[in-house]
Amino acid sequence: MERIQSKRVIIFGVGGVGSWCAECLVREGIEHLTLVDSDVVCPTNVNRQLMATTKTIGQPKVEALKSRLLDINPEAEILALQKNYSKETAADFHLETYDYIIDAIDSLKDKIELILQATSTNKSLISNPLIPNPTLFSSMGAALRIDPTKVRVSEFWKVKGDPLAAAMRSAMRKKKLFPARKFLCVHSEEQPLPNLGTALQDGSQTFNKTQTNGSLAHITGIFGMTLAGLVIQDIKAETE
Repeated sequence: MERIQSKRVIIFGVGGVGSWCAECLVREGIEHLTLVDSDVVCPTNVNRQLMATTKTIGQPKVEALKSRLLDINPEAEILALQKNYSKETAADFHLETYDYIIDAIDSLKDKIELILQATSTNKSLISNPLIPNPTLFSSMGAALRIDPTKVRVSEFWKVKGDPLAAAMRSAMRKKKLFPARKFLCVHSEEQPLPNLGTALQDGSQTFNKTQTNGSLAHITGIFGMTLAGLVIQDIKAETE
């Protein structure tokens, strides 16, 4: 428990996946957690995002989630940053100071940028070379799925059947920019269901700009909790 409590985790994107990951980590003992998301809670978030209720509509997502997490553990150090991760803002987050980086970003461009930066962050350049580099865990697409038994964990280049992962790999190959280290992803082997229409836009960044891909809480929750489980599993492995 002391080892878990000492770890520093940053989560990029606290929507349907990231919010569940954050609560799971705090309930399991993580006390140093940074939340990054620029959006506010809107009515279309209530079906799947942990902190989204009729009472939190209009509040910054990171602040609403921080309040809930502090109700769970008032002694936790929760930093709420209402901003986007991008190439322009990357230096603001000091990734080298974290043990774990959770990618739950929707934007294709920003997601790729975070992955490239996270996997190339080298703590030995700024501190004790014996300190491990930050570990990245990433969420692929959870939208338009309904089967919880199809959720899997795979290395990025081995993720199959996920349009988001395929688009990311294609963009990386085109630009000849590749992750410096391997990393695990949570994804679904279920093929996305057809998107039957559009919905009210909530201002969030989405993978497909022409339509809103619906998500269900039991899938996004499993994605988020699986990401949290990977963190705890990795901490446990330090003693083995």
